[in-house]
Amino acid sequence: MNGLRLLFSAALCALLASRAGAVERYAVVIGNNLGAPDDVTLRYAEEDGRRVYDVLKDLGGFHAENLVFLRHEDAATVRRALIAMNDRIRASTGGDQAVLVVYYSGHADANALHLGSSLFDLRELEQLVRGSASAFRLLILDSCHSGTLTRGKGGRAAPPLPIRLEGRLAGEGAVVLAASAADEDAQESDEIKSSFFTHYLVSGLVGAADVNHDGKVTLEEAYHYTYESTLRASSRTLAGAQHPSFRYDLHGQGELVLTTVGADPGNRGLFEFPEGRSYLVMQDSADGPVVAEVGVSDRARRVDLRAGRYFVRGRGRDHLLEGPLSLAAGELHPVRDGELRRLEYARLVRKGGTPLRRVHGPQAGYRLRSGVTSGSSVCQGAFAGYAVEMRHLSVTPRVAYCRSSLQNDTLSATIDAFDVELGLAHAFDLPGVSFEFGVAAGAALFQQTFLTQGTSPPRTSGAFQISATVAITTDLPRGLYLFGLVAGETYFLNQVARNGTSTFGPAFTVAGSLGLGRRF
Repeated sequence: MNGLRLLFSAALCALLASRAGAVERYAVVIGNNLGAPDDVTLRYAEEDGRRVYDVLKDLGGFHAENLVFLRHEDAATVRRALIAMNDRIRASTGGDQAVLVVYYSGHADANALHLGSSLFDLRELEQLVRGSASAFRLLILDSCHSGTLTRGKGGRAAPPLPIRLEGRLAGEGAVVLAASAADEDAQESDEIKSSFFTHYLVSGLVGAADVNHDGKVTLEEAYHYTYESTLRASSRTLAGAQHPSFRYDLHGQGELVLTTVGADPGNRGLFEFPEGRSYLVMQDSADGPVVAEVGVSDRARRVDLRAGRYFVRGRGRDHLLEGPLSLAAGELHPVRDGELRRLEYARLVRKGGTPLRRVHGPQAGYRLRSGVTSGSSVCQGAFAGYAVEMRHLSVTPRVAYCRSSLQNDTLSATIDAFDVELGLAHAFDLPGVSFEFGVAAGAALFQQTFLTQGTSPPRTSGAFQISATVAITTDLPRGLYLFGLVAGETYFLNQVARNGTSTFGPAFTVAGSLGLGRRF
């Protein structure tokens, strides 16, 4: 990545000036969920196109009359739109101060875009873009094998050229950004309801890529943010890491500003997020599409979004903060912990609908149980376990030890009990507490040591045990939780009567535990 940073900083882009109206911007945005007959229908390609269209219109300085959004169109329609846009650029500006952005999301192979049943040759697409009269051309491809147009190409550092910031392009040329390498698939995510590449591209353009906090997201900033975030997120998928790629052919040196954060205060506002957590912002509700993301280590903590209702989810080390928030036009809204509801990860797992499938961790505490044998006292001791909590079921193996005493007219004894059990439970979450109802089964070992005037050797016996359990849990900070558990237990064992006879049968007891646990 250091090499890429050097390439971009030395010779990547042309500069769009800060004076409005000096440079005309044009864009053709294409999204198509359908590919060839043997292609799987995509879910989010067309919606990804709409998101790119919206952010270019709102924050990129692209006037509505210079923007074309093609949704679910065939190759012939796309070809006509590109030719018409090139004609418009040539007629209106002569091209010397024009920028053309072409974005595509959909199916493709190494040779062509798959626009439904029609094919659009990649080389023809590149020729139409590179042949535009605009001084600067940017082609963005979010499709499988899109790195074909960037494969084997690269750049080298060059000395900076003198530029003058007078509302004119400081250079000219073309850049191709591709969602994947030539031999990789571009991946969609059901969690974020988007492709990884476009999700992070749009998140970067609305502010997450603005690492120098100047309010302007440059092509260099957007590319690096998209590359690193896509690689990190896709590395956790079954398909494996996805590597966005680039190719450029430029003359001149400077920074191409793609979007300006805060450029549309009449319709949009800013969320500002605290450090130390990653945040997802969903449209309208928790089930809505993800419209922006800020990573835990991202230096840029502001995102520019349309005024409206959102659902914000912050992910800490051991808990979530989430809840609905409103954003007003022109508002800078610092997101504070007190506005969101805290959810420990066990509750998050039980809610479902997230990548987190389980939490786990140790627990230990105090245990007491009524006597198993007739005449024995309450058995007191300790237990330890390890709980694995999933959406519908908690599985907890435990070990326990307690000691009781037995005394009658002829003898006295101490009884050491060792229990091993496996518990299964289902939890119901209420505000502040959770209730668990479950069952457990295991085995026990009893060692009796007699204190008598005569000779009576120690006796060791085993038992099987089943029980029904009820527990109440309350969450504490830092992933800790406090719980109490009551169990009705049945032991099956040999019991020796006073006359020395032995019978096998059940013994009923009641046990209680008070413990502390930690989840990871």
